[in-house]
Amino acid sequence: MITDVDWMRRALELARRAEAQGEVPVGALVVRGDEVLGEGWNQPITLKDPSAHAEMLALRAAAKRVDDYRLGGTTLYVTLEPCPMCAAALVHARVQRLVFGAWDPRQGAAGSAFNLVHAREMNHRVDTFGGVLVDECGELLKRFFAARRAARQG
Repeated sequence: MITDVDWMRRALELARRAEAQGEVPVGALVVRGDEVLGEGWNQPITLKDPSAHAEMLALRAAAKRVDDYRLGGTTLYVTLEPCPMCAAALVHARVQRLVFGAWDPRQGAAGSAFNLVHAREMNHRVDTFGGVLVDECGELLKRFFAARRAARQG
């Protein structure tokens, strides 16, 4: 049986694709049972699209694959806690579970800065589990931003 840790390792592989493209290293996949329905990695710079976050691309691919914008019974795995845009998309798609790696205290919308996935005002709630492979996910982001700062300094 494939575990949340196994799926998060795959999300980390996707995050490394983003990093290789010079994008913030975040990877995501949508799974139903043992089947990957869609995957994505951050590409807003590459695609010149402010909504091209890993989660959004994974949701789009999954919806296209199942030919439905509703993704009930699915789990979205992502290496960083979703932002408000992505969290709202998870709710509207009716994703059942969200499993993420690193918390985002500045923009996280699954319990850190905001809690859109559990908000009473929303028409759906997403079961949420944070901190899966938190060290690996967090370290990838820390290294990326440290390298970016070092490059700016000269």
